[in-house]
Amino acid sequence: MFNTATVRAAAALATSLALISTATAGEVCAGYGPQAPRDISSLAGTNSRVFAAAPAPEAMNLCNIHTHANAEHKGPGFSISAGAGEHGGFRCNDADSLTPAEREKPEHVEHGFHGVEPGDTIEVHWVYSSCDVAPGEGLGACMSETCTNPQLRVESQVFLLVNDARALDFADFAETVRQGDGHHQPKALPRGTGTPVVFAGSTTGPKYTESACSPLQVTWSVRPDCARLDIGSLHAWAAKGNVFKEEHAHGVRQLVTTSELLAPIR
Repeated sequence: MFNTATVRAAAALATSLALISTATAGEVCAGYGPQAPRDISSLAGTNSRVFAAAPAPEAMNLCNIHTHANAEHKGPGFSISAGAGEHGGFRCNDADSLTPAEREKPEHVEHGFHGVEPGDTIEVHWVYSSCDVAPGEGLGACMSETCTNPQLRVESQVFLLVNDARALDFADFAETVRQGDGHHQPKALPRGTGTPVVFAGSTTGPKYTESACSPLQVTWSVRPDCARLDIGSLHAWAAKGNVFKEEHAHGVRQLVTTSELLAPIR
């Protein structure tokens, strides 16, 4: 059941998304701010739209966690092309070097997260909002009736799914807590995968292209290396249910490469 504030927030988001460029296929949309995803190894970009960087994640509210099948961004640790279209993106560089045991489907596990197997790559997005909101489903959870134009921040980590209980546990990053100062946060964010690359961009997802741009402004923080994630822990997290209603990985937006759609990385 959605409350009035959630419905109005979703309506406000729909209004914003209705502003997506209507340029014809193959034509680069004009007048929009910097877009994402991008190759984080390249610092180049000529988009001149400037907006204030979002605060650090601990000073904001975690409003959503979702996943994409394959990495939307391209980075030093995930640069193997998975093809074009919404099922494309990039794979972790060591995806083909797993042992037979790491590639086995886990037994005695309820497969609550659909459409993934050991050896697959996913990109996880922790979305933060400057609004006084609680974690929930979709980007509509990141705004409210009284806060329809929030600052948004996305912390991103690319994972290689493996059948190995010694690998990272998804619950360590996806369970939510409320800090003493009132901010909603994940239990933790991934560490040890390189210094995050921070840049100005937009929301992502397969509905957007270089000719259909997103109007929403996002401060991105993308870790450059893959981490190995126990696929059993992802299944277990989804099987018990979660406030984000996540049970499968979403499609990807193809990499943005046109310079005028990218912000320079400082």
